[in-house]
Amino acid sequence: MPEPDAATLARRPGLVQELKRIVPDGVISDEDEMRPYECDGLTAYRQLPMVVVLPSTTEQVAKVLAFCTANGVKVVPRGAGTSLSGGALPLADAVTLGMGRFNRILEIDWDNRCAVVQPGVTNLAITGAVQHRGFYYAPDPSSQIACTIGGNVAENAGGVHCLKYGLTTNNLLGLEMVLPDGQVIRIGGKHQDADGYDLMGIITGSEGLLGVVTEVTVRILRRPETARALLMGFASNEAAGDAVAAIIGAGIIPAGLEMMDRPAIHAAEDFVHAGYPLDVEALLICELDGPEAEVDHLIGVVEAIVRKHGAVVVRASTSDEERLKFWAGRKSAFPAAGRISPDYLCMDGTIPRRALPKVLARTAELSRQYGLRVANVFHAGDGNLHPLILFDANQPGELERAEAFGADILRLCVEVGGVLTGEHGVGVEKRDLMPEMFSEDDLAQQKRLKCAFDPGGLLNPGKVFPTLERCAELGRLRVTGGHVPFPDLPRF
Repeated sequence: MPEPDAATLARRPGLVQELKRIVPDGVISDEDEMRPYECDGLTAYRQLPMVVVLPSTTEQVAKVLAFCTANGVKVVPRGAGTSLSGGALPLADAVTLGMGRFNRILEIDWDNRCAVVQPGVTNLAITGAVQHRGFYYAPDPSSQIACTIGGNVAENAGGVHCLKYGLTTNNLLGLEMVLPDGQVIRIGGKHQDADGYDLMGIITGSEGLLGVVTEVTVRILRRPETARALLMGFASNEAAGDAVAAIIGAGIIPAGLEMMDRPAIHAAEDFVHAGYPLDVEALLICELDGPEAEVDHLIGVVEAIVRKHGAVVVRASTSDEERLKFWAGRKSAFPAAGRISPDYLCMDGTIPRRALPKVLARTAELSRQYGLRVANVFHAGDGNLHPLILFDANQPGELERAEAFGADILRLCVEVGGVLTGEHGVGVEKRDLMPEMFSEDDLAQQKRLKCAFDPGGLLNPGKVFPTLERCAELGRLRVTGGHVPFPDLPRF
């Protein structure tokens, strides 16, 4: 991370005092009380913030940002802290701006089929607020019980149903955001498409580098008439990967199409007892939804396809309870892995579906090379991989081996035509791998976009980009060969 600004740290008492004036009941400056904010879901890296501020109104957010910009103070926005890429990792000389108090659902507009919510509302709470009238919010990351909609916007989160219903970006209608200088802007609204530049597309997935979102308008959907799931076991990962390609190639777009390998199957079954077969190497869960007649027909079509591609177990849900049980194991895969290993890194590369067998085979080779186990879970339908690299941070060198293993998986994703991240973001985890995918000119152009929003470079610095340049320097930035990484991150 960038070296702490000694001048800012020297001014800390005065800065804390002014922040207390802006947010009288929401400033945390005691070291022990700030400890819960020292990391996010990527717990390998930890750093105490300079101070934590918990505003409760857009006006307070605007005043905090305007004050920090005027005084050259860095700001790290934070939601629920469930980020798996270090996106909310604090800085020693920065204000951590916690948005947890923005936790109200402001409006449900049934006629326009949308909900207006604050960014601290959890993902699952949106569905909970509308399900009594047969509606739901489609994006459903596995952490949906805890992750907040503001964080979903920052990372463009997905979930098991993103194949058919899209990521966060496909389900947003409007945003309110505070710029670093304190200016409040509104983009979009309750209508389907905003005019002009696609600013909402730029902001969604921008990882807190451009502004702080204070209000979100999301699309809500009618629940399908029928939803059924197929549980399908295969004798090899390659056969399961081929079956995924065949299902999509047949023109079928399931609501969800997920894959787990043997270690993930066993961990999940031991954890939630979902009824998974334990004598298979790979498991597919395919959910089909829509009119009952259509779903029943497609169940038969998919079963025929997977049996042709070597499925040895095929079981269709006969009730909604059984369907949810099938999904319970997949959605609990991450905590389940915590029961079989002291630590794990969850990677997030995305690849073309056709490359799935090759990537799985190469991942197995890398597992043997690094001497570390890996449990694989995927959003198989859209090629979003989540390999869980199992390690023990108490054993010297294992964290470093796990990081190197993960970096090689991500390089492989790029090599086969994929990308570094599907929904977790770049943060600090993948920051120094960005040159694997982008040239210096590409990165410079991305930085110029950040500078248009944040000319002082004060919002979430040290994330996403492998080098820092002042905005004034970017106009004459040229390819110089290689990149200079930030100093080592503070590790736990």
